[in-house]
Amino acid sequence: MRGSPVVIAVFLVLQVTIAAGTAGAGQSTEPPTEESTNDREREGAERILIKNVHLIGRQGNVGDLVVNILIIDGKLDLVTQDDISLATPTIAVDAESGFLMGRLQLGAPPSFVILDRNPREDFDVILDTATHVRFAMDTGVVVKNDLPDVSVEPVDTEAKRKRWIAYSPPPFAVPLDYFDSRKWNKFKTKPVSGLFNGAVALDRLGWLTQDDASETQVGDLSEFEGGGIRALRFGVVGTFNFKQPWVYTVYVATNAFDKGFDTDTTDKFAWYDYRLDIPLPKKLTLSIGKQKEPISLERLTPLTFLPWQERASPSDALLPARNHGVVLNGMALRGRSTWAVGVFNNWIDSGASIGDTTTLLVGRVTGVPLQSEDESNLLHLGLGLRRSNARQDPRARTEAEFNLSPVFVDTGPIPADDALTYDLEAYWRGGPYLLGFEYIGSDVDATDSGDLRFHGWHISGSWAITGEMRPYRERSGIFDPLPVARPVNQGGWGAVEAAFRYSSLDLSDGDVDGGEMDTWSIGLNWWLTRSAQFSVNYRYILLDRFGVEGDSSGINARLTLILD
Repeated sequence: MRGSPVVIAVFLVLQVTIAAGTAGAGQSTEPPTEESTNDREREGAERILIKNVHLIGRQGNVGDLVVNILIIDGKLDLVTQDDISLATPTIAVDAESGFLMGRLQLGAPPSFVILDRNPREDFDVILDTATHVRFAMDTGVVVKNDLPDVSVEPVDTEAKRKRWIAYSPPPFAVPLDYFDSRKWNKFKTKPVSGLFNGAVALDRLGWLTQDDASETQVGDLSEFEGGGIRALRFGVVGTFNFKQPWVYTVYVATNAFDKGFDTDTTDKFAWYDYRLDIPLPKKLTLSIGKQKEPISLERLTPLTFLPWQERASPSDALLPARNHGVVLNGMALRGRSTWAVGVFNNWIDSGASIGDTTTLLVGRVTGVPLQSEDESNLLHLGLGLRRSNARQDPRARTEAEFNLSPVFVDTGPIPADDALTYDLEAYWRGGPYLLGFEYIGSDVDATDSGDLRFHGWHISGSWAITGEMRPYRERSGIFDPLPVARPVNQGGWGAVEAAFRYSSLDLSDGDVDGGEMDTWSIGLNWWLTRSAQFSVNYRYILLDRFGVEGDSSGINARLTLILD
């Protein structure tokens, strides 16, 4: 074998493992020498960035899987297809689309080499390491580096925006399976591509306390205890591969995640999402089909993205889950602002004519007035408006922020001439912390009761105990799910998040006694991987209705599994 002794030694340590990510996970490398240990202690703050490197899959399929790798303090911190922005990396190199062979395990010292050719296609590169190895690392220590330096610039936010053109995000996070791009649930042809995925959520609810006043208001809550399937949903997300790809989304669901006040049927499968997102000139997008109305950050965010099992009661009581319509959206102020407007009418699901069903005009604008240079601190503000011609009687109602709960507050149908709903948003993200506030008000011009006003608000916060930060989705002005930097199947603890929330909802005005409800909540979420989550939510509910004030409390455990 020809090559330098150092590189040959690295190959012996690696035992020529070629499945990046998981191959060789059960093997142990040789312990580091005293010299290498001292080097790591002296260079403990090193941040090594390697850009543009191919990962070799289990079956040798490389495809288009080119990633960037970040190593901090001698341990693998991140493997991603996204750009990585670092203010002052110790080492930043361009792998020039070389091929990585070795061991990558998040949170552990990596051992690998980067070759200038694919060893699957040309095994001779292993026999001539001196010529073909461009970079080598042994248990987190660089032992060879012939790669060119690369300047690290801020992330190209314009490129980031092009990745998902739709205003509404995909229903679930689609994780990167970086060791094999040939996923069984993925298909790709010249005219159309897609990814099948889905989710199931299993609940177990226990009501802890209920006083006599509460029982007169909502009945015996012990009858609603037990387990059940919170949601079962599956479908496909993909593209029609025109020069400017069109994005399609088709999903069916039962007892769907994104329930709202207009969701009556929860035990049957129904078409839940079917939408086509069409790119237009000047970076606009037109979305046609059954989709979310562009109003409220909490309502637009898929429930699996939120730190809570259920949305706050004002969102479920005063805003819908889905509707049929058309949305036009775009961006302004160099990506620091978004806007969206839409027209909706639910005549398809109602079975009535368009003229006999409610037509709505909906709009939302968002902005990021404050953002730190490294984007770790960010302030989001938003305003949404929803105008209804009230062809169908408006009605606001919701449960006690538990899926298995009975309805706690309900206005009943209200004959009206029109209604205006407005939403105010303010969210601050500081690294692993997220603090949010939303206010929702609805003014109803009732034909029999005069002007009525219903409203609610909530304040919530979360803390990623394991240190992850929720990315901000610039295209639609919402936050992505909590990333899982070190999943349990790669030797980590997953992502752990604690959360709190207080919500207040008032559906009583004039001669309408819908009820007033205050809810205090605490929660704990544990994402084992990006496809498996276990969560526990506790709530204390205070209800003022029918002339009495009752209180109750309960706890719900949920297991969520996402098809990957």
